[in-house]
Amino acid sequence: MELRVLRYFLAIAREGSITAAADFLHITQPTLSRQLKDLEQELGKKLFVRSNHSIMLTDEGMLLRKRAEELVDMVTKLEAEFSSMEETVGGDVYIGGGETDAMRQIARVVKNLQSTHPHIRYHLYSGNEDDVAERLDKGLLDFGILIQPADLSKYNHVHIPVHDVWGVIMRRDSPLARQDVIRPADLLNVPVICSRQVMKRTFSHNEFADWFGEDFDKLNVVTTYNLAYNASIMVDEGIGYAIVLDKIVNTSADSNLCFRPLEPRLESGLNMVWKKHQVFSAAADLFLQKVQTQFTKLDRTEK
Repeated sequence: MELRVLRYFLAIAREGSITAAADFLHITQPTLSRQLKDLEQELGKKLFVRSNHSIMLTDEGMLLRKRAEELVDMVTKLEAEFSSMEETVGGDVYIGGGETDAMRQIARVVKNLQSTHPHIRYHLYSGNEDDVAERLDKGLLDFGILIQPADLSKYNHVHIPVHDVWGVIMRRDSPLARQDVIRPADLLNVPVICSRQVMKRTFSHNEFADWFGEDFDKLNVVTTYNLAYNASIMVDEGIGYAIVLDKIVNTSADSNLCFRPLEPRLESGLNMVWKKHQVFSAAADLFLQKVQTQFTKLDRTEK
């Protein structure tokens, strides 16, 4: 299976038409149709369902599209790494993480490197712990930012010297907005919006479940979310109270929302992780060196 043919396949899937894909690829329609037919014969599976005006992916086609995108992304990343192997360090650094203010620490490293190494480009991927870990394991990311608790057994890691503070966002006209802090009992009789990651950990180590205590299962969880911004929209529309990390959602004076920290205070540490025995590009290696130096200094300052 040739990479060129996979790129042809992805163009057809994206354009939804062999004619449009052929125009995009600057090849003839019969040539592209023949390449697609050969690919289906090679795999022994039908990849598209054809109609008069368009084509749609079969289940097998959707699986191939996902895998082909990963392969093409990885090859593109590899080509960029080799092209950057010259005296002037340049290239691409791929970083994934959830929504956290700790990304500000990463941004400061990037800012410091820009003046001396302007040819390095940074690509950010947002996702939860499972999303980031999957892309790390497949080699699609160089580094991941994981919120504790997280399984670090298969990664090298460096501690990020900041902590995220948990709390609740709510409308300013909500009854709980009159309080300075939110305690477990306050959440028992209100609709709650929780991240899927928090709910997933119900039966393993879960800091929030530990904080809440034995009544955790009594929470009235009406909505789960992956991105805090989407959760904030639900809150703004009066759906419920969202449990989030501080500094992720706009709760400034001109916002309709406000943030109240949990009491007792609940914080989560963070780590930047990478695969063990990872071979980095020159750009990623330099970035890691700067991160380790800067974070070590911050750790000493905290102590």
